[in-house]
Amino acid sequence: MSDTAASTQPEQDGPHWTERPERGSVLAMRIMLWLSLALGRRLTRPVLWGITLYFFLSSPDVRLHSRSYLARVLPGPVRWWHVLRHFHWFSIVVHDRVFLLRNKHAMFDFHVEGNEVLHEFNDTRGGVMLFGAHVGSFEAIRAIARTTVRPVTIAMYAENARRVMSVMATLNPGATNEILPLGQLNSMLAIRDRIADGHVVGVLADRNFGTDTLLPVNVLGDKAWLPDGPFRLAAALQVPVFFMTGLFLGGRRYAVHIERIADFSDCPRAEREARMAEARQAFADCMSNYCRKAPYNWFNFYDFWNPPDAPPSTTPAPDTSR
Repeated sequence: MSDTAASTQPEQDGPHWTERPERGSVLAMRIMLWLSLALGRRLTRPVLWGITLYFFLSSPDVRLHSRSYLARVLPGPVRWWHVLRHFHWFSIVVHDRVFLLRNKHAMFDFHVEGNEVLHEFNDTRGGVMLFGAHVGSFEAIRAIARTTVRPVTIAMYAENARRVMSVMATLNPGATNEILPLGQLNSMLAIRDRIADGHVVGVLADRNFGTDTLLPVNVLGDKAWLPDGPFRLAAALQVPVFFMTGLFLGGRRYAVHIERIADFSDCPRAEREARMAEARQAFADCMSNYCRKAPYNWFNFYDFWNPPDAPPSTTPAPDTSR
């Protein structure tokens, strides 16, 4: 992508992209909730094809963004059935959230990598921050944390938190206590207190839901933009940061991967900007790596590489080519 192309932002019709995916996800969750509680996971799964086909046929802009992403990770030409499969995997992951929120963990086969290092940091240094992306299942991560009896807090912007909590309250009222709204005057103090109490604090760090500055990184070989807010928060709180993802592998299988990408606990103020830049690119590298391993787990159904709120800039993304 050229710098000229990156600096020219397209006109956008309808709601801002930060509103559309999450509203669609909550709507889908409500549909899945009703069907799943009535029929169970096995009997509901065939219904997902009808829901998948409806969204596939009625969402040409989302099909376009899916195709654009898949062209970066699939070895050959992207066909319509690749896009349909991409939609279907998203519907399965949303469907499985219903059962994971109901603590039906035994229904799934989890393979976990990296949790030993996370637990070591959690036990010896207090709380840590987990940075997730819209890659795989965030709920699978929380399920693993709950089974290891780790206190979990999920920090998200207030409006998004309100939507998610409205669904969670129906499925698992106790889980709503895990949600901590961002963007409020006491948000940072509340996160600091939970980290001091040994909590694992999770943040989705690949979208700008607030007023964060967007900064360039390299994702799948091209310039993309990440918000600086989550990384600035971790640096200010001086905590270790881990990347996390729960990849759906088909059937009932999930692979949970956790990698340390930064440790701000010993970071002098003069080195913060450089360390945050390194952490952003490390986060982006993890996204790229796991998208190549499980390409249908990417759930950013918008123009990720050219979001309408990206600043006009000639700043190149870091060169991470090998």
